[in-house]
Amino acid sequence: MAKGHVGITFKQVTDPDIIEIIPVDRSLLPPGHYREAWQVIDLDISTVVTEWRAQILEDQHGKRYVDLPRSGVSRSVQYGIGIKVNSVYMSQYQMIPYNRIKEHFLDQMQIPVSAGSVVNFNKDAFERLDFFDDWVKKQLSSSALIHVDETGINTGGIRSWLHNASNDRFSYFYPHTNRGGKALNEMGILPNYQGILCHDHWKPYFHYGQAYALCNAHHLRELGARWATVGTADEYPSQTK
Repeated sequence: MAKGHVGITFKQVTDPDIIEIIPVDRSLLPPGHYREAWQVIDLDISTVVTEWRAQILEDQHGKRYVDLPRSGVSRSVQYGIGIKVNSVYMSQYQMIPYNRIKEHFLDQMQIPVSAGSVVNFNKDAFERLDFFDDWVKKQLSSSALIHVDETGINTGGIRSWLHNASNDRFSYFYPHTNRGGKALNEMGILPNYQGILCHDHWKPYFHYGQAYALCNAHHLRELGARWATVGTADEYPSQTK
């Protein structure tokens, strides 16, 4: 290129008219089995808008007939089931705060979803799962062995407890401001339970079930704490053998 002249740089296009494949000459390869192995697995986040258009039919007498959408459409614009399901999943399973779920939909898909909407989605899911709630409690109540525990939580600034009962298939969580028998009775699993209860020595649990399997993780924790109070291994060498 001559000095002082403006150059032009070719750039690749995203939609070529013709694509030519250059195959590998397999006769030059060592014996073996070969395959085309290039794949890229990615995620495509997009917004899908479905518009319902009601067909209106008129008979020979001038009477008109119209059907309504059969997918729960009741407003001119509303949230779809995908937004509701993902909101409930992020809120209830991943434990993501409401405002962060709001930011997720706005940043990723430019969909405005308020924290209040997420609360309503959770309430709707809870009501729809009412029958499942009862069914899980029955499964746990009739189980030969269940594990029970409780942990402190904060609900709206109020000190509460998240009680749980589980076996190898199901887990049930129940929040309550009470830590003892009142909450365990209201949870509705332990009052008539006749199996083996695995727990952490918490006294109210001894009022339920027919037998007990005390948690070894808590045994080790308590032994460790007791050991720390009586001395070190150097002072008691015989106990380390």
